[in-house]
Amino acid sequence: MKYSHQHCVTFAIALCLAAASHAAVTPEEAAALKTTLTPMGGELAGNRDGTIPAWTGGLEASPASSSGRRADPFAADRKLYSISSKNMAEYEGKLSEGSKALFKKYPDSFRIDVYPTRRSASAPRWVYDNTFKNATRGKLSAALVPQDVYGGIPFPIPKSGAEVMWNSLLMWRGQAWTTDLQAFLSTADGQNVMTVDARTNLQMPYYFQNSSLEKFNGEYLLAKIVNSGPAIRAGEAFVGRVGLDDSKSRTWLYLTGQRRVRRLPNSCCDTPSPASAGVMSFDEIGVYGGSLERFNWKIVGKKEMLVPYNANRILAPNKSAAVLSGHHFNPDYVRWELHRMWVVEATLASGQRHTAHRSVYYVDEDSWMAVLGDRYDAQGKLWKTLFQLPVAINDLPGVVGGPYGFADLLSGTGFVAQLWNDKNSQYRIQPPLPDSAFTADTLAGEGVR
Repeated sequence: MKYSHQHCVTFAIALCLAAASHAAVTPEEAAALKTTLTPMGGELAGNRDGTIPAWTGGLEASPASSSGRRADPFAADRKLYSISSKNMAEYEGKLSEGSKALFKKYPDSFRIDVYPTRRSASAPRWVYDNTFKNATRGKLSAALVPQDVYGGIPFPIPKSGAEVMWNSLLMWRGQAWTTDLQAFLSTADGQNVMTVDARTNLQMPYYFQNSSLEKFNGEYLLAKIVNSGPAIRAGEAFVGRVGLDDSKSRTWLYLTGQRRVRRLPNSCCDTPSPASAGVMSFDEIGVYGGSLERFNWKIVGKKEMLVPYNANRILAPNKSAAVLSGHHFNPDYVRWELHRMWVVEATLASGQRHTAHRSVYYVDEDSWMAVLGDRYDAQGKLWKTLFQLPVAINDLPGVVGGPYGFADLLSGTGFVAQLWNDKNSQYRIQPPLPDSAFTADTLAGEGVR
């Protein structure tokens, strides 16, 4: 067959367009969300030896505790076994590199207590329905920006590492919620210094039930943080409006010393976040919370791994000091389980700069939460291990991100945020606030000191 010059040009353009955008899955593929996959894309069946059970619906909706403090729905479960530095080798095939490094760095104190696997991830029916729609209409542009997705997991049957990470960024965690929290920096000698004591209001317009894809303007997360402590930071406030297209994201900071609101010029990637007192970068919030543009993303595979999960027991003590023990959490309060995780590798793209040249992320197949992450420096050394503790919320229902942070394996320092122990209310579900609550004008009007 002979091809004309015009035919060749047309074919080349078609190939370029195909490469520039990841297409949605076919209706036949999407049908698996009603047969062999959960409504959000996890494997419905358990594993071969029964250590991971089948998904049977996850958490069922129930009223919140009247006390405002979160109960442990699996408090009656008994520990199966413990892993220490002495028997770590027996389980290393199911451990992240960061977890293994913590055993080696802190052999006398770090421990993993393993409990029965509870596949508690769930969501309301309308989130499942939107997830099914997203499967066949959602696309990822050449700039790695999701298109034609709303109100559910954007890519429940992912074809690329970038799609897995967008599932994590857009995981179900409610329409709007507020938390009172603290954050701590751990020093190289194991001291914990409070850096943040704040109230946060967050909401996800992406998940507004009374809206639609047609009305969605691309801003998927709105955040307002007001600090009450420590004393040097009391009165500081922060507002962020995060978009699918990160070039349109906007953040403002109210500085008490200047008594003015300032627009942050760069709230992306490895820029230090003011909400963490500059200790954690923007894209380390919740293991990964930033733009995808600086990295090449690859699915390494799916793996059965021991990870923190259903970690409600860490909320029980009424003092943060009880769950902090030097360079890591007190192992008595962290529940680990065996779950299937998507393993995604990020390598620095050509012409880009970042403090981390390579990272590996572990994303839960059921909730799509990035639970663990490992970052490597320019010399290829394992630098930071990141974590986020999934917490089961019956009144949502669903699994949301609880305490998160990192351990710096080179310096011995660390950081943990979103500790709720000293607070009377832990992750309070609420109706969405007016859009005007998340503006620079609001910060100026509420400014103190």
